[in-house]
Amino acid sequence: MGVRAALKDLCRRLRPHVVHTHGYRPDVVDSTVPRHLGIPTVTTVHGFAGGDWKNRLYERLQRRAYRRFDSVIVVSHPLREQLIRDHVPADRIHVVQNAWQQSAPPFDRWTARRVLGVSEEGFRIGWVGRLSDEKGADLLLDALVHLTDLPLSVSIVGNGQEQQSLLDRAKRLGVEQQICWHGAVPDAARHFAAFDVFVLSSRTEGTPIVLFEAMAADVPIVTARVGGVPDVVSAAEAVLVPPADPVALAAAIRQVYYDPAIARARAQRARARLLTDFTVTPWISRYDAIYKLVTTPAPAAVRV
Repeated sequence: MGVRAALKDLCRRLRPHVVHTHGYRPDVVDSTVPRHLGIPTVTTVHGFAGGDWKNRLYERLQRRAYRRFDSVIVVSHPLREQLIRDHVPADRIHVVQNAWQQSAPPFDRWTARRVLGVSEEGFRIGWVGRLSDEKGADLLLDALVHLTDLPLSVSIVGNGQEQQSLLDRAKRLGVEQQICWHGAVPDAARHFAAFDVFVLSSRTEGTPIVLFEAMAADVPIVTARVGGVPDVVSAAEAVLVPPADPVALAAAIRQVYYDPAIARARAQRARARLLTDFTVTPWISRYDAIYKLVTTPAPAAVRV
């Protein structure tokens, strides 16, 4: 049985009130099945990575498909503005940032460093994510060139298709001795206490979960002002820099290095904001309200 036929059979048997999709194929192809059965459809948009021509084509088709959904949930205000430009009806677009829920207790600073296999002493920059162009690990490497006068080290946690080119870049820039490449680390969020500053250098983002993990760990944050990041942290909670700007990134890291007390105060405010604004309970309530909205019949027109 094909995917669409199986989905049609499933919808007829389960009779769901709503079908919620994520991803290219479900949004573009499979969502037509419940729609033809009269079932409201909802999707969540996490962001657009761009990339090669095939990926850009998929994203273009996806943005057109959003016009047919009963509700489109986006994880940031910039995504909402983008979909309005793509002619998705504004009254169907709802901003619901991602939520954070702790999965395992974090390590303390010394345990985290021992588990990562790095020195218990010294100032350490942390970077966590997929090694792909949009995540901007190369921008951190470029920033390190402007920080060679400081005794610091870097932990890069993650893997991806850009790993070899990043290794080559670090060597070419002369900063390879400062960097420890950890690869994929299970339960990476538990290790954030190992860092004196967490750097998010992405070129594009939705609402990054890794930012929540840094906030939960009470670690000072330096982040590019991209996507939904300003919806999560302001200048009161992190140092925000222009995107794709290694010089500004280096200056922000230097600021944290020389002003640890101020950086710590920002980190404490970031954690407090996380626990107030981005926990699971209000997130569930927002989704529940949207599901009720799309399943509530419109009032009948009054005849005059």
